[in-house]
Amino acid sequence: MVIAALGLIVLAAAPWWAGRADLRLLGEIFLYLSLAMLWNLMAGYAGLVSVGQQAYVGFGGYMLFALTMFAGLHPIVAILAGGLLAAAISVPIAALIFRLKGAYFAIGTWVMAEVFRLSFAQVSSLGGGSGSSLPVDVVRSLAESRSGREALSYWLALGAAVVVIGCVYLFLRSNRGLALTAIRDSEVAAAGLGINIWRTKLEVYVVTSAFTAIIGGLIFLQKLRISPDAAFSVNDWTAFVIFIVVIGGIGTLEGPIIGTILFFLLRETLADLGTIYLIVLGLVAIGIMLKAPKGVWGLIRSRFDLEFFPLSYRVRTDAPNKGA
Repeated sequence: MVIAALGLIVLAAAPWWAGRADLRLLGEIFLYLSLAMLWNLMAGYAGLVSVGQQAYVGFGGYMLFALTMFAGLHPIVAILAGGLLAAAISVPIAALIFRLKGAYFAIGTWVMAEVFRLSFAQVSSLGGGSGSSLPVDVVRSLAESRSGREALSYWLALGAAVVVIGCVYLFLRSNRGLALTAIRDSEVAAAGLGINIWRTKLEVYVVTSAFTAIIGGLIFLQKLRISPDAAFSVNDWTAFVIFIVVIGGIGTLEGPIIGTILFFLLRETLADLGTIYLIVLGLVAIGIMLKAPKGVWGLIRSRFDLEFFPLSYRVRTDAPNKGA
């Protein structure tokens, strides 16, 4: 905890020691880490393998633009309001797609994301299919100087990552988190113990949708421009996130952290290779799934018995009675 606190202090001071490009890269890393943590909570613990989380990324981004341009809200307030609206709209969506199981559920989430994309593409006041940019007065409401705005965007991304990791950890340490772990291990056994599986999954889906929309708002607050194709990109906001979780280790909190670091190391190293970069990512994912099905962190944990986020439960036996 001491090392983590010191690292957080160093990262919080990045606007004073890092360059502009470094700040943007670090902010992007924190936002992807948050998305990976949220997807891991759904898929790794609740068993909700979604390939349509870009729906809420785009929804949060568009709510930022709509609420600042038409309702006059401050960008930070608009981002939080977008999260609440995403939570509200996720309830009827969950009631619909929860009727599907397995691969059908995954396809259903992707179809719902396409519905979102096509719907926002018809809103001419937000630029229609070509998209829109944040007005200058909205951008300046964050800070007068460009460096001030970039520092604020960075701190918001860092804060979002800390909040998401902390909330997911505390949730998994609670009774509801224990119920979620039981559902992941065996739905039949969990139901036999009296756990309401449908309600537990609904809670996870709604909370995850809200946080994902908030992260989406932060993403497009950095970009300052939005379009349907960019906002609802399955490649950027779902495929890469799944890659991060799979190579890091699904069903753990350390896995998305390791996966995010590895993903950005590969991206920064191989990005100039064009399509070869994507081929290498695919080969890395296939290799890890074959050699280490539990991901890189699963391999490390099995060999060294490490656990930075204590979530597992161990069988405890009393010492044998010497007088017996």
